[in-house]
Amino acid sequence: MSASELRLHHIGILVPDIPRAVADYCRRFGYQVRTEIVHDPVQTAYVQFLQLPGETSYIEFVAPDRAESKLSNALRKGGGLNHLCYATSDIETACQRLRADGLILLQAPVAAVAFSGRRIAWLMGRDALPIELVERGADGEL
Repeated sequence: MSASELRLHHIGILVPDIPRAVADYCRRFGYQVRTEIVHDPVQTAYVQFLQLPGETSYIEFVAPDRAESKLSNALRKGGGLNHLCYATSDIETACQRLRADGLILLQAPVAAVAFSGRRIAWLMGRDALPIELVERGADGEL
């Protein structure tokens, strides 16, 4: 697998109030809502995806689902840019290649509610920005 096989899927932004952030981005920039707010108990988060007309990547707004969420501490520090996500057709190989290039595996592939059970994995490099990988879906699928 080459680095060119990865495609930007979404940019994750941590916010305290998803409906407010969605309203702001739709009004300011012309984003369109692509999903309802989805609860992912494994990720301890609520998420919602938006997309600009004609674009292939998304913005994902993320909010903690409870005070003890993995995300709560980051939100207390101000939130904002939370992660970049890349789609891949082979999540195992992508994880191996990125680990060989120095990224640390934070979470091995696990099914994700927001992606209809397709798996996601989490890694981090020297820049400390979390990287999410998601298994590529069918055309037109989130």
